[in-house]
Amino acid sequence: MITPFISTLFSVAHGIPLTLTYSLVPLLFGFILGTVLGLVKVSGPRPVRWLVNLYVSIFRGTPLLVQLMIVAYGFPGLLGLKISAFTAGIIAFSCNSAAYVCEVVRAGIESVDKGQHEASAALSIPYWMSMKDIILPQAFKRVLPALVSEAINLVKESAIISMLPGITDITRQAQIISMQNYSFFEPMLAAACCYYVLTSVLNLIGHALEVRLQQGPKS
Repeated sequence: MITPFISTLFSVAHGIPLTLTYSLVPLLFGFILGTVLGLVKVSGPRPVRWLVNLYVSIFRGTPLLVQLMIVAYGFPGLLGLKISAFTAGIIAFSCNSAAYVCEVVRAGIESVDKGQHEASAALSIPYWMSMKDIILPQAFKRVLPALVSEAINLVKESAIISMLPGITDITRQAQIISMQNYSFFEPMLAAACCYYVLTSVLNLIGHALEVRLQQGPKS
């Protein structure tokens, strides 16, 4: 029984590279866009802040699966565009992640002592330079656990990409094997093991970074 399961595990594991692609690439794009949105939400003009709030509200208030279907099938049908499954997944996951990262970054910036802002202003340091060199580094240090949690959520939520045709991530690999063998337990258990290993590795990386940041630079 163990040998067939190991064989199934290796077969399902072939979907890991694609799962990581749909997790880490949107995390990168979502981090960049979310940071910009977070900065705008904290200090941007009121009309722009209102638009950012609307964006965050929509993407956090609707299911990721629905967002994926809209990007993959809704917009192409409405606008006459042709979007590949890969592109649709990256766009949907990136936009969704950006909404969550935006709130994380906003909370991190607001957690920094306001005296830091006042001291920068008193020293005539430009606002955006102060934000880049003083405020944001402290904010990211405080919200690192939340950012790691977002990365872990993306790994798990990437399973819904198996809904699109031609995608062979971990979940889709498990589904294919299940249909071939008429058995769902072992393939799905193998998929669960793959996701667990990936999220555990991300947890370890996040913990290591957190410890490193707490220790500070070595003299």
